[in-house]
Amino acid sequence: MAGSMIKAASRATSRATSHKARAVQFAALAACASLALSACGSTKDAGAAGAGGEGKVGVILPLLTSPFWQSYNDYIPKMATEEEVEALKTVNSNSDPAQQITDIQNQLNQGVKGLVVAPLDSAAIAAGLDQAERKNVPVVAVDVAPEKGKVAMVVRANNVAYGQKACEFLGSKVKSGKVVQIMGDLASVNGRERSEAFRTCVKDKFPDLKVLEIPAKWESDAAASKLDTLLNSNPDLKGIYMQAGGVYLAPTLQTLKSKNMLKKVGDPKHIAIVSNDGIPQEFAAIRSGEIDATVSQPADTYAKYGMYYVKRAMNGETFKEGPTDHGSTIIKHPNGMLEDQLPAPLVTKANVDDKKLWGNNIK
Repeated sequence: MAGSMIKAASRATSRATSHKARAVQFAALAACASLALSACGSTKDAGAAGAGGEGKVGVILPLLTSPFWQSYNDYIPKMATEEEVEALKTVNSNSDPAQQITDIQNQLNQGVKGLVVAPLDSAAIAAGLDQAERKNVPVVAVDVAPEKGKVAMVVRANNVAYGQKACEFLGSKVKSGKVVQIMGDLASVNGRERSEAFRTCVKDKFPDLKVLEIPAKWESDAAASKLDTLLNSNPDLKGIYMQAGGVYLAPTLQTLKSKNMLKKVGDPKHIAIVSNDGIPQEFAAIRSGEIDATVSQPADTYAKYGMYYVKRAMNGETFKEGPTDHGSTIIKHPNGMLEDQLPAPLVTKANVDDKKLWGNNIK
């Protein structure tokens, strides 16, 4: 999206994100220092590695207010059993990056030999990764790639593709006019990649679309209030891209309904809506015609391959770039981290009943 005002806003958002990350890192390090059992020095602790691939594994969730993360949480015990991993009860960081660092420290103090963590903040998580490295405990990051630190593997789908798929789908439904992307937290690489990919794709492929943006930080209340305000001044909105159906679906539909703007597919006044997550609630909304599509983020294989890689890392295995035996590709980030990019298909009315989709196989 062009224009000096948009560029200025983008720079302001970038500065705010940077300040937030530094503030959270400071808080995280302070929390680490305050724990009596912590060892936040510069040397590694001897003998803490999970020799032989055995030992307890800590699993740290970012939040449990989203149906997506509730589903991931439900898959953890099943996938741990399948991979023969002794996983402790999951820990919920409750959307607090500083708390997540404390949660990592607490798990390390309990003697875990491996960690599976879904980072809340791509920069701030480095403090926790450093603690794990000092204790020689391998970490697998799920869903969000850290900006720095050491991980055995990042288990994630291609978030750039999420934004591109959403753009291409909306562009096929809306030829001109205003569309809005309800963004995630820009402190997360996921929020940044989805936002920039959508923005760039629209500019390159659909120049007759005007992109409006709502920074909602994965918060349902923020999404609802900001969408309400945006609709007051833009009643001619033609399309919506929700970057997280798990937290944005219900408030978005309710806001549209409250303004008598929730029209089903086929109605001339229907606002085209595409989402990300692939939860059962999104599938139901596709079937009913309330939304058009979603990109299915694989909660089941996030859980499965989180356990798969942490077990092997505890056993001393290392990994390399290239195709896997489970239909994905491992890539290397510029920072040197390896990422297994799991498939994330676009779901529409045409394939919403596919039994292979995890959203059709969980209660």
